[in-house]
Amino acid sequence: MAERRSRKKSRETREASEWQERVVQIRRVTKVVKGGKSLSFRAVVVVGNEKGQAGVGVGKANDVIGAVRKAVADGKKHLITVPLTSSQSLPHRMTGEAGGARVLVMPAAPGTGVIAGGAVRTVLELAGVRNALAKQLGSSNPLNNARATIDALSLLRTFGSVAEERGIEVSRLYSV
Repeated sequence: MAERRSRKKSRETREASEWQERVVQIRRVTKVVKGGKSLSFRAVVVVGNEKGQAGVGVGKANDVIGAVRKAVADGKKHLITVPLTSSQSLPHRMTGEAGGARVLVMPAAPGTGVIAGGAVRTVLELAGVRNALAKQLGSSNPLNNARATIDALSLLRTFGSVAEERGIEVSRLYSV
């Protein structure tokens, strides 16, 4: 029986070590109800495995820990796969939008690092991007900027995927 417990525990720790989560924002939300004011918390969390998968989740609860737990579960439900180049950069420049936020993400030379601010940096790092430039255009809201970054990353395509969609070889893409 102890063997079964240890096996289960090691599986849980292995699964937990694969995914990283970072809290981007915690907001205290007050709602006026019949008996007075009701306090709750909203957490925005970015989840990623640094191997090309990332997601943004939002959770609301009466305590911070519950809100973060719900946000992590929501982030794992909304994962996207990011196509990365061999230098851990992005294949091309892309703009993503969410709400009033627009985010521009661009590839960078090897050794540049991630040059971005706020929630955009968090999303790129947890997606496994090592060399990129990003700029927040429009809103400074962390939730909308994180979602706009996810939108931009989900629209990225590699030469191989474009060639496959068109039904031609990759070498013909270069010559055209």
